[in-house]
Amino acid sequence: MSFAIVCSDLSFAWEDGTAVLDDLDVAFGAGRTGLIGVNGSGKSTLLKIIAGELRPASGTVTVEGEVGYLPQNLVLDGTATVAGLLGIGEVRAALHAIERGEATDADFAAVGDGWDVEERARAELDRLGLDHLDLDRTVPTLSGGEAVMVGLAAKFLARPDVLLLDEPTNNLDLDARRRLYDAVASWTGVLVVVSHDRELLDRVDEIADLRDGAVRMFGGNLSAYEELLAVEREAAERTVRAAETEVRRQRRDLVEAHVKLARRRRYGAKMEESKREPKIVMGERKRQAQVSAGKHRIMHEERLSGARDRLSEAEDALREDAEIRVKLPATRVPAGRTVATVTGLAAPVPEIGTLTELILQGPERIALTGPNGSGKTTFLRALTGDRVPEGMTVRIGVDGVRYLPQRLDVLDEELSVVDNVRERAPSAKPSEIRAGLARFLFRGARAEQPAGTLSGGERFRAVLASLLLAEPAPQLLLLDEPTNNLDMASTAQLAQALTAYQGALIVVSHDVPFLRTLKITRWLRIDGTTGLTETDPM
Repeated sequence: MSFAIVCSDLSFAWEDGTAVLDDLDVAFGAGRTGLIGVNGSGKSTLLKIIAGELRPASGTVTVEGEVGYLPQNLVLDGTATVAGLLGIGEVRAALHAIERGEATDADFAAVGDGWDVEERARAELDRLGLDHLDLDRTVPTLSGGEAVMVGLAAKFLARPDVLLLDEPTNNLDLDARRRLYDAVASWTGVLVVVSHDRELLDRVDEIADLRDGAVRMFGGNLSAYEELLAVEREAAERTVRAAETEVRRQRRDLVEAHVKLARRRRYGAKMEESKREPKIVMGERKRQAQVSAGKHRIMHEERLSGARDRLSEAEDALREDAEIRVKLPATRVPAGRTVATVTGLAAPVPEIGTLTELILQGPERIALTGPNGSGKTTFLRALTGDRVPEGMTVRIGVDGVRYLPQRLDVLDEELSVVDNVRERAPSAKPSEIRAGLARFLFRGARAEQPAGTLSGGERFRAVLASLLLAEPAPQLLLLDEPTNNLDMASTAQLAQALTAYQGALIVVSHDVPFLRTLKITRWLRIDGTTGLTETDPM
């Protein structure tokens, strides 16, 4: 098989010495590859090295053909236009000069074979649901999702031999995601996409799992890969059970061996007291017994040690990402209690079924969806009492309203994890705070880490702990795109924590598989034009 991308003995470390990749070997061939792994494993760094944005400390990267790279966080020129972002600004300006009869030789050279570039650009924008965008529109007027989709359209328009996408579905609404899924499914070149989006990863041809400094390749999509892992896990669990049984048997054999040796010693002592045999014979018999006893004991101890080693190896093979285990009875809200009432939900162009009032009762779980820029974050902030729109009234009927923003910027960077929680739960005993943090995987010295030094996954867990362990216990939890930038392990941890949560919940998300795990009771859609409406479960 020929490979379009070959990385050999690749190593990379940040300026502070933190190693990210160490002697990594990986190759990507034709088709669509989903690159997965926990936060901090080096996925984005690997894409940047392949794209030439970063230089490795050692090793080589070989790429066949032109590379197109769409980073996770687009850095955009505030003066650029949509045409400029698409990479057709110069050619388009030359075309317009030719149309006006003001062309120079440089204009004809700039156009080359690109006489239909505007038509192709418009077709690409239309395919991605951006037909409403004017080519002269400036980048600052675009929403985050629109900027990502225009950047994607630019890559599809350029048709590079190798396309690298880093978390392309972040900040995209459901409609935009579905258009992206279709575009990825139709890609015929080489594609490597870093993503935690399950629906996107079910549209790739192979999975590359970057874990513990090595890449494991699997031919198939994410669902097929997880089925394989489940089979392997079941086999590993059988191996652990067999190893545990062997350890118990070897421990029992060692005890029995000690009992037999003790009996022999007592028999030898009895024979020596009775002097039934000559002294020289009894001395030789005693020496042989001691040698035999020593060999017997050593044999059983070695067998027990070997059994324990095999058990340890089997348990390592069964290793899984740590799970959050929390109990939050204080967050419970009785079924009949009114948690929040929002009135004055006016809409510019209301449709049939548009809500003018929202009443949240008991431990309801609401999923709030809608296109980018429709006002989802504004609605959540209004429930916290921050920037309530004119004409809207918000009444909260429970204690402890907690808001998790997209940027996770609620921690004091200078304080430790434990001190951040202590600030939000001042009357809690230190032992109670540490016990709570341990359930969020901050044990011992880990709880003393300054918030500013935390990795992405650690920061997420610390923010979640500071919200759920706060006083008073949160009975209304507001989550704004909580799975953005989270790996699949962290997303699973979030779902586990929310399973233990017994209060009311409103979550803004475009991650439908994640929403399904939360046992949503009501689905609402918000639109800046038509307002808030009830929708069917997704």
